[in-house]
Amino acid sequence: MPASVVLGAQWGDEGKGKAIDQLANHSTWTVRFQGGNNAGHTIVLGDTTLKLHQIPSGVSHEHCNLVLGDGMVIDPWVLEEELDKWHALTGERPEGKRLFISERASIILPFHKLYDGADRVVGTTGRGIGPTYRDRTERVGIRFADLRGMVDDTEAIRSQAERMSKQLSTVGVSEGIEASELQSDLRWILERYSDAIRPTGLMVDLALRNGERVLLEGAQGAMLDIDQGTYPFVTSSVTSRANATHGAGIHPGHVDQCFGITKAYTTRVGNGPFPSELPLDEGSGMHMAQVGNEYGTTTGRPRRTGWLDMVALRESNRINGYTGLVVTKLDVLGGLDELRICIGYEMDGRTLHVMPTTSEDLARCSPIYETHPGFPAMPQEDWIAMAEDSRSEGTGFDAFPKVIRDYLVRIEQLAGVSIVSVGVGPDRRASVASKGGPFDLPADEATF
Repeated sequence: MPASVVLGAQWGDEGKGKAIDQLANHSTWTVRFQGGNNAGHTIVLGDTTLKLHQIPSGVSHEHCNLVLGDGMVIDPWVLEEELDKWHALTGERPEGKRLFISERASIILPFHKLYDGADRVVGTTGRGIGPTYRDRTERVGIRFADLRGMVDDTEAIRSQAERMSKQLSTVGVSEGIEASELQSDLRWILERYSDAIRPTGLMVDLALRNGERVLLEGAQGAMLDIDQGTYPFVTSSVTSRANATHGAGIHPGHVDQCFGITKAYTTRVGNGPFPSELPLDEGSGMHMAQVGNEYGTTTGRPRRTGWLDMVALRESNRINGYTGLVVTKLDVLGGLDELRICIGYEMDGRTLHVMPTTSEDLARCSPIYETHPGFPAMPQEDWIAMAEDSRSEGTGFDAFPKVIRDYLVRIEQLAGVSIVSVGVGPDRRASVASKGGPFDLPADEATF
């Protein structure tokens, strides 16, 4: 069986966790291939809400194996907090049994968070992601595979501590790294996770050869890609399809489907240009923020909101080649008199239909909109009832009123990609799938 990729198609926070949770019931492996705990995936299962930062979003399906992949940077302390919360909820300790950490993944240490905290430009989460990737690129970082050979190598640890302290001083951080504390941290990490540290690329490759279904889970979004995003206001890793197999330790020929997750509008966290941005203190922008509860899962920071940006979405599709779009949070737009879609930009008297390369030029762009009629707001239980009727009656998107169907058709036309699922609420059941499509699956209740 082949692998499927699930990616954020905007600036992150699109609802990837829910899409992965839905597909994971029919998969045997879920693999995070990049990023760290700067990502936050939320899954709503009835009265239970899971907020995941490093654990893959297939965790709620007990048959699904979980991999923190080669391309990740992992905070062992945050991971322990997540695992403790999962154990308190379910009684399960999955590490070493169905949750595995790639021996090639890099370790986020206290040094990296101290260094990251000095950032005043990009607006990072401050969780040490970028500095850990930088150490990897400079070939001085510590991977899980390196722990056994390093914990008793006092000279190597002393050298690392000296390097870290010098780098902290260059960015104005007075706190240093003591070799004894670094050694203690590394020893704890090895002891805590030794059962889970594995050659996960080999494991996933074998699973695919044996006909198992694998989900490759991205973090952040296409417009935050270090190479293809709105540089320098981007994350520190390649978030796109090209890195999905590489960061999982398998080859790209395994992939047959790539799903792009996009909100029915657009949001962005942190600094950087955002052409279709709306004010958060009035009108439609405030409506999206309040009704959509637009606050970061990881940071709690309010997300900037704006109309759906099709220029950015087409750029995202160019990079990733989506086989289907998942449109989330359609219900949030309910109650607005009119909806707008950004179909192009105006810059210096010119009309643009592709994103400019530099953030300086993108910041000078004004959106060109087309307007569509809005639709009434509905209670969440009515949206769920509509979704369940769609599944039970096999009506697909025909379950929606015509005004919503027309809006979705226009998105498909502008994006050049078919929509395969539409989210109408945070709950696992609150989705309407295209008839006979890849998301046309039973919506099971959680078992815990």
